[in-house]
Amino acid sequence: MEKKKVALPLVCHGHSRPVVDLFYSPITPDGYFLISASKDSTPMLRNGETGDWIGTFEGHKGAVWSSCLDTNALRAASASADFSAKLWDALTGDELHSFEHKHIVRACAFSEDTHHLLTGGVEKILRIFDLNRLDAAPREVDNSPGSVRTVAWLHSDQTILSSCSDTSGVRLWDLRSGKIVQTLETKSPVTSAEVSQDGRYITTADGSTVKFWDSNHFELVKSYDMPCNVESASLEPKHGNKFIAGGEDMWVHVFDFHTGKELGCNKGHHGPIHCVRFAPGGESYASGSEDGTIRIWLTSPVSREESVAVPGNAPNPKVKAVADEVTRKIKSSLHIGTA
Repeated sequence: MEKKKVALPLVCHGHSRPVVDLFYSPITPDGYFLISASKDSTPMLRNGETGDWIGTFEGHKGAVWSSCLDTNALRAASASADFSAKLWDALTGDELHSFEHKHIVRACAFSEDTHHLLTGGVEKILRIFDLNRLDAAPREVDNSPGSVRTVAWLHSDQTILSSCSDTSGVRLWDLRSGKIVQTLETKSPVTSAEVSQDGRYITTADGSTVKFWDSNHFELVKSYDMPCNVESASLEPKHGNKFIAGGEDMWVHVFDFHTGKELGCNKGHHGPIHCVRFAPGGESYASGSEDGTIRIWLTSPVSREESVAVPGNAPNPKVKAVADEVTRKIKSSLHIGTA
C-alpha cells in the first residue's frame, strides 16, 4: 500500500493573541529568520528553518500590525497601534529608535539598501525615514486615498507600492516625483501585497481573488478565484511554480501558479489565517492565525509512517539537526526579552 502523504507542520507557540503578519529575512551567512507581528504587542524573532524561538522585542504598548527585518537580518522594525514604528537591534533586542506618528501605524518595510524605513497607516500618509539620520524629519507622501494597509519597495527602491484598508487597488508611487504612476485595479481592498524574490511579480490578495501582476509593466498576468475570502497569498520564490493562500476557512491552500489548480490543503489552525509567506529558499512556508500560533509547513509533505506531528516549539528532528548550530551561535550573542 502506498504511504499517504500528509503535511505535518512545526507549531510555534508564544504569542498570546492573533498573529497578523509574518516576514522572512533573505538567506544570510547565519541562515534565515522569521519575525512575527501580533496583537499581543510583542514581535517575536525565530529561526526561519526550525521555528525555534530566539527572542521577543519588548516596548510597544499596543497591537503590532506589521514587522520586518532588513536585508542582513541585523535590524528589525515594527508598526503598532500605539502610534509608533520602532527600529530594533535584531542581535540584542535593544530598541534603537521610536518613530512617532499621529495615529495607528499598519505597515512598515525596509528599503533594499537598508538605509530607509517606509511606514503607512490610518493617517493616509506614507513616510520614509532615513536610518542614517534617525532624528531627521521623514519624507512624506500624503496623497493616499485611504488608510494604508500594506507597503513595499520595488525597482531598486525607486518605486513604492501601497494598498488601503478601505479602498480597492494598489498604488505605485514614483519616489522621484512623489506621484502615483499606476494603479493596479481590484474589486476589493488589497489585504496582502508581496513583491516576488526575483522582482518579477507582485502578488495581491483581495476578497476571494489572488492576482499576479508584472512588476515592470504593471499588467495583470494571472487572476484566480479562491474557495473562500483570503487575506494573504505568497508566491514560491525559487521556481515560481506554485503559490499559497490563506483566509477565513482556516486552511492553507497550495495552488499551481500556471493553472490555478489546487495542489494541496493544509488543515490545523483553529482560527482564520491572517498571513502566509514562503521561506526564501521555497522549501517551507509559514502561516499565522487568529489562534495565536505560527505553523511552518514543508513544501513537500512527509510520509505519515516516517514522522509524527511536532508539538509546541519543538522542531522536526530532521530539520532541526541542520540548523541547531546556527541557532546556538545566534543565541550566544542575544539578550532579548523572554517570551
